[in-house]
Amino acid sequence: MTAVINKHYARPGLFLCVLLLAACASVPENPPEPVELPDQFSASGSANPELPDAWWTAFDDGELNQLVETALNGNLSLRASYQRLLQARALADRQGAGLLPSLDATASAETRESDTAQTDSFSAGLNASYELDLWGRVQSLTEAEELRAAASQADYQAAAVSLSGEIASTWFQLVEQRAQLALARSQLETNQNVLTVIESRFSMGQSGSADVLRQRQLVSASTERLINIQGEISVLQNQLAVLLGQSPGKANLPDEQSLPALPPLPDTGVPAELVQRRPDLQQAWRVVQAADQDLAAAISNRFPRISIEASVSSQANDASDLFDNWLATLAGNLLVPLIDGGERRADVRRSEAVLEALIQEYGQSVLTAIREVEDALAREQQQKQRLASLEQRIGYADTAYRQLRNQYLNGAVSYIEVLNALQEKQDLQRNILNTRQQLLTTRVALYRALAGRIEDSQDKDRKESNEA
Repeated sequence: MTAVINKHYARPGLFLCVLLLAACASVPENPPEPVELPDQFSASGSANPELPDAWWTAFDDGELNQLVETALNGNLSLRASYQRLLQARALADRQGAGLLPSLDATASAETRESDTAQTDSFSAGLNASYELDLWGRVQSLTEAEELRAAASQADYQAAAVSLSGEIASTWFQLVEQRAQLALARSQLETNQNVLTVIESRFSMGQSGSADVLRQRQLVSASTERLINIQGEISVLQNQLAVLLGQSPGKANLPDEQSLPALPPLPDTGVPAELVQRRPDLQQAWRVVQAADQDLAAAISNRFPRISIEASVSSQANDASDLFDNWLATLAGNLLVPLIDGGERRADVRRSEAVLEALIQEYGQSVLTAIREVEDALAREQQQKQRLASLEQRIGYADTAYRQLRNQYLNGAVSYIEVLNALQEKQDLQRNILNTRQQLLTTRVALYRALAGRIEDSQDKDRKESNEA
């Protein structure tokens, strides 16, 4: 990916060769495949359209759409990330100024007094300086900062993707807990009704006291579950409010209590496309490119520098005569590194090591991105199978409970069998809700792993400003 520079390129005979190597020692514009990638992912919904940039709209959940839009506009961490992007762009502009000549204006006025007279002196002038970028050092430094600004842009987009994922996951958890609360209330009512029946039978001598105690224990456990769910709902609401950029307790959150249906599996594309699309990988690649330009600048820093300075000035004892006579000067400066104790050579070695480390880290990031997609696909498949099994079991459990309840009322079985059947049925109801939420959260993870660039209000405002 990078050219290998001879450690003894300071020799005059290798001077031209070094320049050619320095020009060629650059990484490509588009990221290559740092490791061997699979031809395709393990699963794909190829019959479905591509995942939109606003991936959360695939859930067809109006409340979720509004929450994400609010977060992209109001989340304070995302706003801070945008300000870091502006800082990077300003640094790139400042570094780019080195490609142009600098021009300074000077002016002064001085009054000298003696015992016999007062003398006025006025001066004005212009000073210009410019470094001839013979070896591309300034250009390399400028491009490095521009690439870091591009990396900051990609990092901002990655933060937006991460935020939208957190919003979706937290929202589905909140909706699931609300559904669990409704289910817990229904189960508590059922358990209280059963307790009434058991107590009535006990008063008539048809049930033992142990049956009453067991059912009261179940009612108490159902009440405790309600309290725990209510506490979890409060915590999730606070988390969601902060993600929206609002104070906990002040956010006006939707009161949805039903989880949406799982959308069809999207077209996952191919791993090579993912490398080009994901903003976090784009960010890592721009950092690699910036390090490559830093290396080029470090190599160029070992060669002579030539700068030109020019100035014009005028002096007079009267302000009206100030611009009548001008004095112009032109000077050229040559800076040749001779002895620096190996400082510049060491800087080149350091830049080479930094570049190589970033290349390896980029390759690791690509592998992690592929793994995230495959992990989400594998978990979704497992959770779909588990959900199907739970839905089949709940049918059996409901039938078993009804039959055992009737047999108990007829004195054919003990109450402990009825109690076990009732608890199993209620556990399955809770597990089905939780698995549905986990399935949606896993789909969120898949969408995040496949997501590309997200356009928010900051991007729109910048586009409108540029067009104006």
